Amino acid sequence: MRQVTIKTIADELKLSASTVSRALNDHPDIHDDTKRLVNKLAGELGYRPNIMARNLKSRTSNQIGVIVPEIRHDFFANAISGIEEVAYQKGYTIIIAQSNEEQEREIINLNSMYLNRVSGIIVSISQSTNTESHFQKLIERGVKMVFFDRVCQTLNVPKVHIDDFESAAKVVNYLIGKNYSTIVHFAGPQSLDICRKRKLGYEEALGKPGSNLKSVVIEAGMHENDGYNSMNKLLEMGIESCAIFAVNDPVAVGAVKRMKELKIDIPGQMGIVGFSNNPITEMITPRLTTVDQHAFEMGQKAAEILIDEIEGKNLNGNQLDIKLETSLLIRESA
Repeated sequence: MRQVTIKTIADELKLSASTVSRALNDHPDIHDDTKRLVNKLAGELGYRPNIMARNLKSRTSNQIGVIVPEIRHDFFANAISGIEEVAYQKGYTIIIAQSNEEQEREIINLNSMYLNRVSGIIVSISQSTNTESHFQKLIERGVKMVFFDRVCQTLNVPKVHIDDFESAAKVVNYLIGKNYSTIVHFAGPQSLDICRKRKLGYEEALGKPGSNLKSVVIEAGMHENDGYNSMNKLLEMGIESCAIFAVNDPVAVGAVKRMKELKIDIPGQMGIVGFSNNPITEMITPRLTTVDQHAFEMGQKAAEILIDEIEGKNLNGNQLDIKLETSLLIRESA
């Protein structure tokens, strides 16, 4: 089956290839009758534009790159869904890559998207990212970029995130109000800004004047097995009654799993709060109290800002630092 090209249509209609091309692109210099004729034949012949050729010519595309630490994480999956929803409505498609929490992989993904001439890139940085130079290089080359959730604070590009400090303090203040004598924090890696700020918010709330609450911090990773292992460390410390503020929902779920194995009463003996509002938080028993980061809306906002940047509609320049509100969802675990 022969490939239908612009030249095929031009030969059939006895028109020049440039006239057919401009008709297909709705150029104002082409008469409406000619446009109708060209589009009718293009439809009948099954013509499809050569996207790669168009991208090479224009040095860009209608594609947006999205790089996240882990696609399997519900937070990032929901954020991607929000990005895709806005992109689709605006006539863009998305290319998704995951860094798997590795800076080297993040750099490879970033360069690959640049070489494929994406219109812009939305990024949430990896756990091991310790430099911003790979982002800075592309920004200096004119690549439009927006960070979300895990952001590079010093780069002069738009950012969409939450106030992790205030959100963590809100959790701890709630637990203080429930009269727990000891409040433990299962912290994430302090190399990550979001983990560092959640720990600082925890410490700020506990350190208020007149507070005699005991502070215990166990630092680990951000997966279920980290919560499971942190529970073992907590019990080895001789703490058998407390409230736990976990850095995220997977860590909280891992801790709950270990508590159930040991038949620890939740929330009677130990209360626990997560962070992210993953779907599983409503499926486990007891249902998990958590912080809703509104991931879908965060993804939508990041996509809206990036597309405005691409289309030259950002009237505020690059000084966009959007902090979305979070919600403390009180359930049975605390």
